[in-house]
Amino acid sequence: MYFDGQTVWITGASAGIGEALAHEFARRGARIILSARRESELERVRKDLPNPANHRVVVLDLEDGASINGAAQQVLADGPVDVLVNNGGLSQRANALDTDLSVDRRLMEVNYFGTIALTKLVVPKMVTRGSGHVLVISSVAGKLGAPQRSAYAASKHALHGFFDVLRAEVYDNGVFVTIACPGYIRTDISRNALTADGHRYEQMDDNQRNGMDPDACAREIVDAVRKRKAEIYVGGRETLGVYLKRFTPNLLNRILRKAANA
Repeated sequence: MYFDGQTVWITGASAGIGEALAHEFARRGARIILSARRESELERVRKDLPNPANHRVVVLDLEDGASINGAAQQVLADGPVDVLVNNGGLSQRANALDTDLSVDRRLMEVNYFGTIALTKLVVPKMVTRGSGHVLVISSVAGKLGAPQRSAYAASKHALHGFFDVLRAEVYDNGVFVTIACPGYIRTDISRNALTADGHRYEQMDDNQRNGMDPDACAREIVDAVRKRKAEIYVGGRETLGVYLKRFTPNLLNRILRKAANA
């Protein structure tokens, strides 16, 4: 088992893709450190994992620098992290011009600044040790911009810029970076998305409801880490948008305009 005995630290591990990744890594022999804001939900996930006593809960708020620093100190004091999974984040459901700037800032704080802050604390230890892997859960929205997701797409685009550079800089130190770009996955991401004034959207999008099973998504992503892939797109037909953006951008723009007016 490729991950047997390795320590995998997962943010956003209390639900959705993060929870599914915890199960998949644990099934392959890893020791899991589960992080998110809700301790009770993290404990629920831990108890459902194989050999729950092998795994650990560390509460973490990606909006809070002190929380990030404290969590990193706890985890690193317990031993090295072999795989850091940057999965925690928020989505958005609001038109760009209607969205209060505070919401744009919050999305960037959680999805981008919180993620890179944790990375800057963990990866130097990997570099010193000469081994490690960083998995970043981005989105198809990190490659193109879909209506009502302006700040979300911006935050995910920013992750690609940062981690593409980091991948090149740490490769010779034995540290690898994989960016996963899920499309529509059957999670509560739309329910938890922020509206124009910062309230929760509280609705399940049809695309999410009919999306890929999160366990199937997790299997593909963990396989990509095992194979040390640089980037992977996971989901259904929506992932074709990445290739439309690259090869026929005008066609993609027409599709997005129709979606905006639907």
